[in-house]
Amino acid sequence: MDSCSLEIANWRNHQETLKYQFDAFYAERSSQQDIYAGSVQPILRHLLEGQNASVLAYGPTGAGKTHTMLGSPEQPGVIPRALMDLLQLTREEGAEGRPWALSVTMSYLEIYQEKVLDLLEPSSGDLVIREDSRGNILIPGLTQKPITSFADFERHFLPASRNRTVGATRLNQRSSRSHAVLLVKVDQRERLAPFRQREGKLYLIDLAGSEDNRRTGNKGLRLKESGAINTSLFVLGKVVDALNQGLPRVPYRDSKLTRLLQDSLGGSAHSILIANIAPERRFYLDTVSALNFAARSKEVINRPFTNESLQLPVLAPVKLSQKELLGPSEAKRARGPEEEETGSPKLPIAPGSASQKLSPLQKLSSMDPAVLERLLSLDRLLGSQGSQGTPLLSTPKRERMVLMKTVEEKDLEIERLKMKQKELEAKVLAQEAADPKEKENYSPTMLRPLARRTVTVAKPLKKAVVMPLQLIQEQAASPNAEIHILKKKGRKRKLESLDASQPEEKAEDGWELQISPELLAHGRQKILDLLNEGSARDLRSLQRIGQKKAQLIVGWRELHGPFSQVEDLERVEGISGKQMESFLKANILGLAAGQGCGPS
Repeated sequence: MDSCSLEIANWRNHQETLKYQFDAFYAERSSQQDIYAGSVQPILRHLLEGQNASVLAYGPTGAGKTHTMLGSPEQPGVIPRALMDLLQLTREEGAEGRPWALSVTMSYLEIYQEKVLDLLEPSSGDLVIREDSRGNILIPGLTQKPITSFADFERHFLPASRNRTVGATRLNQRSSRSHAVLLVKVDQRERLAPFRQREGKLYLIDLAGSEDNRRTGNKGLRLKESGAINTSLFVLGKVVDALNQGLPRVPYRDSKLTRLLQDSLGGSAHSILIANIAPERRFYLDTVSALNFAARSKEVINRPFTNESLQLPVLAPVKLSQKELLGPSEAKRARGPEEEETGSPKLPIAPGSASQKLSPLQKLSSMDPAVLERLLSLDRLLGSQGSQGTPLLSTPKRERMVLMKTVEEKDLEIERLKMKQKELEAKVLAQEAADPKEKENYSPTMLRPLARRTVTVAKPLKKAVVMPLQLIQEQAASPNAEIHILKKKGRKRKLESLDASQPEEKAEDGWELQISPELLAHGRQKILDLLNEGSARDLRSLQRIGQKKAQLIVGWRELHGPFSQVEDLERVEGISGKQMESFLKANILGLAAGQGCGPS
């Protein structure tokens, strides 16, 4: 109808028409330059402000999306025209003397059957899509090529375009079988303070067209490719509908395409959607579907913002003099009398700042004069605005003073330890000179070098039974008592030396267990009485006897009569000789000492 609207017949009611309003409508006679200059060129300026932009070509297969994005040598499309203008803008803005330094890089990828493939490096395989802490979408491992001219762009882009997957169908001899995405990144760095950084991204996207397999005649691999394309475009429609309806969950992750376009759809990019339609009767349903999608997408609201960060400048290291490295007390002692009278030289202070407090920066006379002057200017500016001092600028000096004080204390501690070591060494030498016989019997605290290194073999620990104090006192009171529970005995241990040919023997105190025969016989008798008269509960009070073994002992006693000796316990089924030996060791000592439990 005009440059912003069109009208199409309603297939449900032929007496009605459907009207659509868009930002721009380009008819059959419109040129590539008209489309680019009218819709795409105005958004390139946002990249130099650190904002993102994206251009998407949408429509059914065979409608001319690839021609719109790439064009031909006679009629270049959106991609070559946008790159040519963008490189020209970066050269002008990044020229010598301008406040910003600019650099441009490019990446080229395709989404084929839900796989992200790098067209600049086809051997890299399927890549993953990530999201950083600030919500920006990125692809780790994606190749980035720096470009400074349009010739650099063609050298990388043309071979990569031949790597894109295409195939022949009934409707198109070179039908795109994947979604192609060209990513151009513009990095800006400020040459002067405060050294800001900006990053702008431009996405140029050639979507694969939705296909009706009844008309395209797809079979086999082409049918599988068509299914993946239609699925991703269906998810794209769901994302647009969810954004328009304000749903709490937007299904970006349901498809690799929508995940990659998360910034462009309801995100932070200036987005342009170019909907290609084919004005023929056989494409009528595809045209209505494309127009409806474009109308819904027009309602999506993006919120662009500037991707800017601040990088602090790296100053040259400050060289401090010997007096500045000393602590306050050492510096005062090292200062000569003449210097105390005249004082250290100070830098000239700018007019108008004499009444201000002297900045700690003015003491750094070894700093580069140009850098020092800029820092002093910033210091005076903060003072003139009513700032309470300059804590940020004085922090390095305060930290340096604390560090120097700590170093001074550590040095004093080291000197004190050295003096103590010298005193100990002198004491050892004096003892050796006074009595040579005691040379080997020096204190273990003396600092003496080891003659050789010895390795001792660990011995297994032995268990000892400690008798109750009351029982020991009773037995000691009896006239004929003879108690031998634990006896200390010296024994020799062999030392394996690393540098000696024969092992050395060294006396070592140990403990040897000695029990009188009367006590052993008493303990065995008590165990035998408990086996013959005790119940299952009484038997469980013995070591190594549980519920099951106690029942076996009671049952054997009922069948065969009382036990004649303790060793008859081996005849009980389920009690082996090894278990019998451990049973005696665990119980006989305790019962001999009067600690056993029984009927009595």
